[in-house]
Amino acid sequence: MNDVISEYQKWKQQGEDLRVKAKLAMESRFRELLLEAVDVAEEYKKDFGGVLKPPPAVTSFRHKAGGAKKKKPVAPPTPVKPSRKVLGLQKQLATAKSKLEAAKAAGAPTRNLDDKIYEIEDALKSSGV
Repeated sequence: MNDVISEYQKWKQQGEDLRVKAKLAMESRFRELLLEAVDVAEEYKKDFGGVLKPPPAVTSFRHKAGGAKKKKPVAPPTPVKPSRKVLGLQKQLATAKSKLEAAKAAGAPTRNLDDKIYEIEDALKSSGV
Protein backbone atom coordinates (compact mmCIF):
# COMPACT_ATOMS: atom_id res chain seq x y z
CA MET A 1 0.00 0.00 0.00
CA ASN A 2 2.86 2.40 0.84
CA ASP A 3 4.41 1.71 -2.57
CA VAL A 4 1.25 2.77 -4.37
CA ILE A 5 1.08 6.04 -2.43
CA SER A 6 4.76 6.88 -2.96
CA GLU A 7 4.48 5.96 -6.67
CA TYR A 8 1.45 8.21 -6.98
CA GLN A 9 3.26 11.10 -5.25
CA LYS A 10 6.26 10.71 -7.58
CA TRP A 11 3.95 10.61 -10.60
CA LYS A 12 2.12 13.70 -9.33
CA GLN A 13 5.41 15.57 -8.82
CA GLN A 14 6.63 14.63 -12.28
CA GLY A 15 3.32 15.78 -13.72
CA GLU A 16 3.64 19.14 -11.96
CA ASP A 17 7.20 19.57 -13.23
CA LEU A 18 6.05 18.74 -16.74
CA ARG A 19 3.14 21.19 -16.39
CA VAL A 20 5.50 24.02 -15.41
CA LYS A 21 7.85 23.23 -18.31
CA ALA A 22 4.94 23.11 -20.76
CA LYS A 23 3.62 26.44 -19.48
CA LEU A 24 7.01 28.11 -19.96
CA ALA A 25 7.38 26.57 -23.43
CA MET A 26 3.94 27.78 -24.51
CA GLU A 27 4.60 31.31 -23.22
CA SER A 28 7.91 31.37 -25.06
CA ARG A 29 6.35 30.12 -28.29
CA PHE A 30 3.55 32.69 -27.98
CA ARG A 31 6.09 35.52 -27.70
CA GLU A 32 8.07 34.16 -30.65
CA LEU A 33 4.93 34.07 -32.81
CA LEU A 34 3.98 37.60 -31.81
CA LEU A 35 7.44 38.89 -32.66
CA GLU A 36 7.25 37.10 -36.00
CA ALA A 37 3.83 38.68 -36.63
CA VAL A 38 5.29 42.09 -35.84
CA ASP A 39 8.09 41.52 -38.34
CA VAL A 40 5.61 40.46 -41.03
CA ALA A 41 3.36 43.46 -40.32
CA GLU A 42 6.28 45.90 -40.52
CA GLU A 43 7.58 44.34 -43.73
CA TYR A 44 4.09 44.44 -45.27
CA LYS A 45 3.70 48.11 -44.33
CA LYS A 46 7.13 48.94 -45.72
CA ASP A 47 6.59 47.06 -49.00
CA PHE A 48 2.91 47.72 -49.66
CA GLY A 49 2.17 50.83 -47.59
CA GLY A 50 -0.83 49.35 -45.81
CA VAL A 51 -1.64 47.85 -42.48
CA LEU A 52 -2.40 44.17 -42.10
CA LYS A 53 -5.66 43.45 -40.34
CA PRO A 54 -5.76 40.57 -37.86
CA PRO A 55 -8.37 37.83 -38.24
CA PRO A 56 -11.81 38.51 -36.69
CA ALA A 57 -11.08 36.31 -33.67
CA VAL A 58 -8.24 38.66 -32.66
CA THR A 59 -9.75 41.73 -31.03
CA SER A 60 -6.56 43.75 -30.82
CA PHE A 61 -2.97 43.56 -31.99
CA ARG A 62 -0.75 46.54 -31.42
CA HIS A 63 2.97 46.89 -31.51
CA LYS A 64 5.49 49.65 -31.19
CA ALA A 65 6.93 50.39 -34.60
CA GLY A 66 10.67 50.22 -34.85
CA GLY A 67 12.75 53.35 -35.33
CA ALA A 68 12.14 56.89 -34.23
CA LYS A 69 9.21 58.72 -35.70
CA LYS A 70 8.69 62.43 -35.95
CA LYS A 71 6.00 63.68 -33.67
CA LYS A 72 3.24 65.61 -35.33
CA PRO A 73 2.32 68.91 -33.73
CA VAL A 74 -0.79 68.62 -31.64
CA ALA A 75 -3.66 70.72 -32.93
CA PRO A 76 -5.53 72.75 -30.33
CA PRO A 77 -8.76 71.07 -29.31
CA THR A 78 -11.78 72.26 -31.19
CA PRO A 79 -14.52 73.68 -29.01
CA VAL A 80 -17.45 71.35 -28.52
CA LYS A 81 -20.80 72.77 -29.51
CA PRO A 82 -23.15 72.64 -26.52
CA SER A 83 -26.24 70.47 -26.80
CA ARG A 84 -29.74 71.87 -27.15
CA LYS A 85 -30.43 71.01 -23.52
CA VAL A 86 -27.42 73.02 -22.34
CA LEU A 87 -28.31 75.94 -24.60
CA GLY A 88 -31.85 75.92 -23.21
CA LEU A 89 -30.58 75.85 -19.63
CA GLN A 90 -28.20 78.72 -20.33
CA LYS A 91 -31.05 80.75 -21.80
CA GLN A 92 -33.24 79.98 -18.78
CA LEU A 93 -30.42 81.03 -16.46
CA ALA A 94 -29.95 84.34 -18.26
CA THR A 95 -33.69 85.03 -18.10
CA ALA A 96 -33.88 84.11 -14.41
CA LYS A 97 -30.91 86.35 -13.58
CA SER A 98 -32.43 89.30 -15.39
CA LYS A 99 -35.72 88.73 -13.51
CA LEU A 100 -33.77 88.56 -10.25
CA GLU A 101 -32.10 91.90 -10.97
CA ALA A 102 -35.46 93.45 -11.83
CA ALA A 103 -37.02 92.08 -8.64
CA LYS A 104 -34.15 93.43 -6.53
CA ALA A 105 -34.49 96.82 -8.16
CA ALA A 106 -38.24 96.83 -7.46
CA GLY A 107 -37.72 95.66 -3.87
CA ALA A 108 -39.77 92.50 -4.46
CA PRO A 109 -39.03 89.17 -2.74
CA THR A 110 -36.32 87.21 -4.56
CA ARG A 111 -36.25 83.85 -2.78
CA ASN A 112 -38.15 82.00 -5.52
CA LEU A 113 -35.87 83.42 -8.19
CA ASP A 114 -32.77 82.54 -6.16
CA ASP A 115 -34.03 78.97 -5.86
CA LYS A 116 -34.77 78.82 -9.58
CA ILE A 117 -31.26 80.06 -10.44
CA TYR A 118 -29.74 77.51 -8.09
CA GLU A 119 -31.73 74.69 -9.75
CA ILE A 120 -30.73 75.79 -13.26
CA GLU A 121 -27.04 76.08 -12.28
CA ASP A 122 -27.22 72.64 -10.68
CA ALA A 123 -28.73 71.20 -13.87
CA LEU A 124 -25.94 72.83 -15.91
CA LYS A 125 -23.27 71.34 -13.63
CA SER A 126 -24.79 67.87 -13.88
CA SER A 127 -24.86 68.14 -17.67
CA GLY A 128 -21.09 68.65 -17.75
CA VAL A 129 -20.84 72.42 -18.26
